[in-house]
Amino acid sequence: MRIARFTTGDEPRYAVVDGEPGQEELVVLTGDPMYTPGEVTGERIPLTDDVRLLAPVIPRSKAICLGKNYEAHAKEIPHRGPASEVPIIFLKPNTAVIGPDDPIVLPSYSDDVQLEAELAVVIGRLCKDVAPEHAEQYIYGYTCANDVTARDLQRAEDQWFRAKAFDTSLPLGPWIETDLAADDAQITSRINGEVAQSGNTRDMIRDVTEAVAMASEVTTLLPGDVILTGTPSGVTRLNHADIVEIEIEGLGTLRNPVIRR
Repeated sequence: MRIARFTTGDEPRYAVVDGEPGQEELVVLTGDPMYTPGEVTGERIPLTDDVRLLAPVIPRSKAICLGKNYEAHAKEIPHRGPASEVPIIFLKPNTAVIGPDDPIVLPSYSDDVQLEAELAVVIGRLCKDVAPEHAEQYIYGYTCANDVTARDLQRAEDQWFRAKAFDTSLPLGPWIETDLAADDAQITSRINGEVAQSGNTRDMIRDVTEAVAMASEVTTLLPGDVILTGTPSGVTRLNHADIVEIEIEGLGTLRNPVIRR
């Protein structure tokens, strides 16, 4: 099931996305189905230009990110060393989140901002110290993510706050898919229609359930928190006026323009 957050000019609402690509309709729900049992209102809205899809979730407290969770990506950033058995863990604030078609604004302090296509896990229940074999019980669904990174700052600084946490550095969308074969999904990123990254979630060093378990060992996960599971190789520099697409098999495509002010 696909759950979207959207607006037609009023307050954000939620809906089940129904229909084939290019012919989708939004089946409007009452409330936020992540926190309350959403009921179908009977209203159906065609997914046209009059509808604006929003980030499907704004993390209640945090987005937890796994760095170097794909061996090939770890090798393409040698200044940080090879991948290890335990991926690097870092945070992004919820103020970094934007939705489909919202602009990625390149920060003024960076000359080398790169995309990172990732599968994002959306937490559905309070979660602490969960074992990997029980982790799926705490997952609400999945969405596409772009861990936009100021690579020159990441190279220069031991802490990744300026490199990873700036506003608009976490596009999410286009919706949450509650039923996804997360252990074998193709991940592709494109810049202006040209493929930059092509990988598969089966190449993760730590899979989705291990990622949830590892994050919950460190901190309590709240409903609506998001875990980013790492990126395949092929990270590429972004420039003003680029169009970025993150596509995950069985989920959908997240599209964002890039601007420099």
